[in-house]
Amino acid sequence: MTTSSAFSPVDLQSRSLPVRLLAVAFGTVLLAVSSRIEVPMVPVPITMQTFAVAMVGALYGWRLGALTVLAWLGQAAAGLPVLAGGAAGLAHFAGPTGGYLAAFPVMAALIGWLAERGWNGSRAGLAFLSMLAGNLLCLVLGAAWLSRGIGWDAAITHGVLPFLLGAALKSAVGALALRQLSRPRRA
Repeated sequence: MTTSSAFSPVDLQSRSLPVRLLAVAFGTVLLAVSSRIEVPMVPVPITMQTFAVAMVGALYGWRLGALTVLAWLGQAAAGLPVLAGGAAGLAHFAGPTGGYLAAFPVMAALIGWLAERGWNGSRAGLAFLSMLAGNLLCLVLGAAWLSRGIGWDAAITHGVLPFLLGAALKSAVGALALRQLSRPRRA
């Protein structure tokens, strides 16, 4: 399948390098802000990070979306307080949330790749399915990492089940947001 040059209303593929770099910077800020919107839980908090990762992937495409998420994770690794609750540092990549953090760029890439193939705002149902698939992939990879410390049953109970409804709701809101952003503007 070929990619569409207009899969996203921000059309970053046709923009200059400085504009794309500015988009990456904006995306990392969006991800950092979304990390502050959280419901504390143990061992993994509920945040708006997955919503932001999905939107970055859908709007930026698979390459720039994954790169943006990697830049944000690099900021966290370097000590900037951009993770859930203002957390930072390499310890979070080795702790209970490490699998989810590692899954974020994969999630953005999957959603971006599907968006480039028409699973975008012009087809909201497919956009919803792509975002839901990205969220489920993130949960599976995160739970696989989490299971190393607490076992599979506990990882599913504490690292997947509490997030399923939120994944569906965030995917629906994301698809609706993409639909609205993709509508032609009246002059």
